[in-house]
Amino acid sequence: METPLKYAVFGAGSWATAIVKMLCENLDEVGWYMRSVYIKEHLLKEDHNPSYLSSVEFDTAQLKLSNDINDMAKWADVLIFVIPSAFMYSELEKLTADISNKTIVSAVKGIIPESGLLVGEHFHDVYKIPFENIAVIAGPCHAEEVALERLSYLTISCADSKKAKAIAKNLSSDYIQTKTSDDVIGTEYAVMLKNIYAIAAGIAHGLGYGDNFQSVLMSNAIREMKRFIKKRHKMKRNINNSAYLGDLLVTGYSTFSRNRMFGNMIGKGYTVKSAQMEMNMVAEGYYATKSAHLLNEQSKKKTRTPIINAVYDVLYQGKNPKKVFNKLTEKLD
Repeated sequence: METPLKYAVFGAGSWATAIVKMLCENLDEVGWYMRSVYIKEHLLKEDHNPSYLSSVEFDTAQLKLSNDINDMAKWADVLIFVIPSAFMYSELEKLTADISNKTIVSAVKGIIPESGLLVGEHFHDVYKIPFENIAVIAGPCHAEEVALERLSYLTISCADSKKAKAIAKNLSSDYIQTKTSDDVIGTEYAVMLKNIYAIAAGIAHGLGYGDNFQSVLMSNAIREMKRFIKKRHKMKRNINNSAYLGDLLVTGYSTFSRNRMFGNMIGKGYTVKSAQMEMNMVAEGYYATKSAHLLNEQSKKKTRTPIINAVYDVLYQGKNPKKVFNKLTEKLD
């Protein structure tokens, strides 16, 4: 009988907390690395994360908690990274343990700004992880609904179907349905891009656009996503599947969406900095917008991305959201 693989989650935000909760439904022991000593000590005393999803109670006897990234990387066989993309590089700089034979799972939803690479590509290039040992977790799935145990869906993408099924099984429960895919690069781009489109939806809402415009915006967004991903990685995929369209819709429409919330504040007149400070959470789409725009501008395979360009102009060029979105309305169909 094979020894069960040891799983560890790296990160202490709401999505990391939700993934730990999912794993605890199936595993006797779950590793959990967090930078904050305070969160670790609070978890041990009070059985919950004080900063995110504090309603979720854990049996701490099930958890192997650590503030040392190398200890956790050595201990675990499957390393699930849920650290915001803006902080991934600095966290990984602490990593000296050999992880070349580990399975790496990205639940990061963004590009690493310092390298301009998807998380999976970064691990392959820098840490020599074979692509068949890299997986991606995609939605549609909000951490807040996992906390409430509302029925949610995940897609696990990996070139090795056996690994994808094993990871999917350990994340499944009565309230988590899982499926697998072999489109690792496509789903990783999708989980990045949908956050940009959610910011666009939020800006539009903040500016006073109604449901009719939002439906046109989302319709154009999924086609823009399809064009962008196809240029980066051509393979047979159905963009209407839940890992692409489903995740886009929930992020664009849900009241739980921090990216939509961030965009909404921008549309209502907040500056980028003031919106970030008030939210007290990372809106991944902010960083993804710059990365996606740069990737497209520098690419020989440049594609038409009016929505990404509009969000970039508002967030990074300081242009007036109302004027930018007035122009955008003329480019949508």
